Amino acid sequence: MNVPLHRMVSLLLVAASAFIVTACDAATPPGTPGKQAAGHAADTTQVVHVHKDAYCGCCNGWIEHMRAAGFTVMAHDSADMAALKQRLGIPLAQASCHTAEVGGYVLEGHVPAADVQRLLREKPAARGLVLPGMPIGSPGMESPDGRRDAFTVALLGKDGSLQPYSRHP
Repeated sequence: MNVPLHRMVSLLLVAASAFIVTACDAATPPGTPGKQAAGHAADTTQVVHVHKDAYCGCCNGWIEHMRAAGFTVMAHDSADMAALKQRLGIPLAQASCHTAEVGGYVLEGHVPAADVQRLLREKPAARGLVLPGMPIGSPGMESPDGRRDAFTVALLGKDGSLQPYSRHP
């Protein structure tokens, strides 16, 4: 069999990727975070790219929240968050400490993983989800005394419009 080397390497990479994904799924016991009943699963296999300041601790808390929900997260330290937010169309009034990208959507701030899973499942025609500021009790902003502020995650339309997406008491 005379198969070009680049074709053979491509086939081996595809086979290895399938094996790794299968092995990871098999190693995760049912009922662990990120595993959902059939028909209700969001695509948590997509990589969440988080852009953040290198010294922000609450961003790391949100990253851990997303990982615990089954997402693969890649963190990128950024020296110019304002330029990134502007490029991604995040309104200044909706800004928070970190900005993420997943599945063609933007996520601004401490958006709960359940809202991201719903976004990926429903796939609305929108730019993404925003949670301005840093509400106490949101993922990554947990309070030692258990205090939680109510907050609303908004759907950011492609035209920059906002509408409530989920409310958290």
